[in-house]
Amino acid sequence: MLALAEEITEKGQYCVVTLSVEVGNAFNSDIGAAELAILATWHDNIIDQLPSDLHPPNWVEGSPGQRIRANLRIWAQSCPRPIVLFIDEIDSLENEVLISILRQLRDGYINRPKNFPSSIGLIGMRDVRDYKVASGGSNRLNTASPFNIKDRSLTMRDFNIAEVTELYQQHTEDTGQVFTQSAVEMAFDLTCGQPWLINSLAKEIVEELVIDTKVAITVEHINKAKEILIARKTTHLDSLAERLTEIRIKAIIEPKYKAK
Repeated sequence: MLALAEEITEKGQYCVVTLSVEVGNAFNSDIGAAELAILATWHDNIIDQLPSDLHPPNWVEGSPGQRIRANLRIWAQSCPRPIVLFIDEIDSLENEVLISILRQLRDGYINRPKNFPSSIGLIGMRDVRDYKVASGGSNRLNTASPFNIKDRSLTMRDFNIAEVTELYQQHTEDTGQVFTQSAVEMAFDLTCGQPWLINSLAKEIVEELVIDTKVAITVEHINKAKEILIARKTTHLDSLAERLTEIRIKAIIEPKYKAK
């Protein structure tokens, strides 16, 4: 998403930036504190990612429950281009903080693009219709969006075998280190092309297991990296395991395995 935002911004028509709200997770019962933490992080990331002519004015303090909307409004009014935001880790927020931020985005939506970001993408492991579920609300919302502003939900699909081959070939072109075809196929078989797993396997191998670029990467290296990732219990795998315990997901997954 960082690369996509940078690419679009460089074309000169839009101001696009990827921001995270994860720091607000520490203040899930304090809307004002969460807003201040999020806005401070946003300010630094905007400065780091965008050219100076697209930077926002200094944030205003405002009232708790209004700060996100108010500051995005001020930035949109001063920015020479329409703003597009990719807001990452949105489902790390819970309770009143999550609902407040979503409502502020909904409230500013009708004033776009001159007085609010032209478009906002919420990035997380859940669909927007499930955010209330995560925050202790009803078991399932009756609409596709809690605030009727969602245009569509997009799921990042898994890589196919040709794309995994192409991805690993980029490493070969940069370093000369070869992934054998059987290693590529094994990586795909183990992950079904899931993007984070595909990258994590390769990262573990080229940065830890086989640093010498003259050594080709084989099936044995792929299997060893797999065992390391499993033993390490990385946060991404824990997050996946947590999703598998959700009732609606179990209802889909369990019958498939019982049938086998």
